Amino acid sequence: MSVTFDIAKTHLITKKKQTLVAMLGVTFGIGMFILMISFMTGINRFMDETLLNATPHVHIYKDITQKQIPILDQFLTGEKHFNVVHHQLPKKENLNIKNATQIAANIRKDKNVEAVSTTVSSRVFYNYGSLQINGNINGINIVDENKMIRLNEKMVDGKVENLLTNSKGILMGFGLAKKMSARMGDRITISTPDGTLINLYIVGIFQMGLTALDESLCYANIQTVQTILQKDKNYITDIKIRIKDMNSSNVVALKYQKIYGNKVADWKEENASLLTTFVIRNTMTIVVALTMLIVAGFGIYNIMSMSINDKMKDIAILKANGFAAKDIMAIFLNQAVIIGFLGAFSGLLLGFTLSYIVSQIPFNGGGMMNITKFPVNFYPLHYTIGLVFGIVTTLVAAYLPSRKAGKIDPVIILRS
Repeated sequence: MSVTFDIAKTHLITKKKQTLVAMLGVTFGIGMFILMISFMTGINRFMDETLLNATPHVHIYKDITQKQIPILDQFLTGEKHFNVVHHQLPKKENLNIKNATQIAANIRKDKNVEAVSTTVSSRVFYNYGSLQINGNINGINIVDENKMIRLNEKMVDGKVENLLTNSKGILMGFGLAKKMSARMGDRITISTPDGTLINLYIVGIFQMGLTALDESLCYANIQTVQTILQKDKNYITDIKIRIKDMNSSNVVALKYQKIYGNKVADWKEENASLLTTFVIRNTMTIVVALTMLIVAGFGIYNIMSMSINDKMKDIAILKANGFAAKDIMAIFLNQAVIIGFLGAFSGLLLGFTLSYIVSQIPFNGGGMMNITKFPVNFYPLHYTIGLVFGIVTTLVAAYLPSRKAGKIDPVIILRS
């Protein structure tokens, strides 16, 4: 082993240009893999967090029900007659959850629950001159809602605490504020579907990163919205829950459905169409990563094969001096370990450097995304995969041609 390692080291030192080319093949292959996988997973994580941070893991609300109208049976009865109802409309129902405050208190005791927020949600019109902009207003307890969706991290102007000191305050979505040319401190008029008008003052502007929300949603104190709707303090339309393990949301939703009887939906159910895009995105990321690794692997294989073919006369001389085929293989496998380790480690440094540079490039998401720089991941797993792949691929690339070269008759090589 000592002799074969010394010969391998001598080959690498004397053939510096060839060694450098082999190392650079590994370095750039692994470096580009790290850059691409870091950037793509960073984009995926940002998109996922943008959606999930604005969505409760479990949502409890009162669903609209359809009820039969037995009064029709009074008109025509008997075996020769039957009544059919077409386009049945639901009767006017109260959308509040019964005993919502007590339900929320019970849920807060669950050790798997991270935050609970009770909400009064209503459709409203934001009056902008002669125009009425359709939207939603959520009456919240700002402390609970902040724990739920980390609203303080999404503020672009003002603070969430401003709602605590202003009963007529409102937090407005960035897109809606832009559409209405509204700024901090401006007074806006809101009208409800039943015609109630109220003046509120903008005490903060937030940006969720989801256009549908940023252009329609506002937050106010729960008492303010209850007053707008002319409801009492027990009127609650939604209970939003954030759990510690979001992947178990369907199990938690089913449990609360059985206990409380209201409609309970988890984030997977409410975002079923978007989950499909998650799967497609993640599959594309895996395919691209594997493709880059395979391309890098073939590149490394070609470089190692050429390196071994250039050393055929050296192999013949070694075999003429009594080296067996396994000794020839050991020499080139030692070279492969050295080239693979140094090349892979250099590739990790190159990939990290390029990824860091990309992560510092300014990027303005505008009204679409709450982001100032390109999102990039620095997961240790990706670097471990790159290091292992670089070494293993180099070993395989050296093993196959060196195994073939070790079986060749040295006389044939020397004669050629």
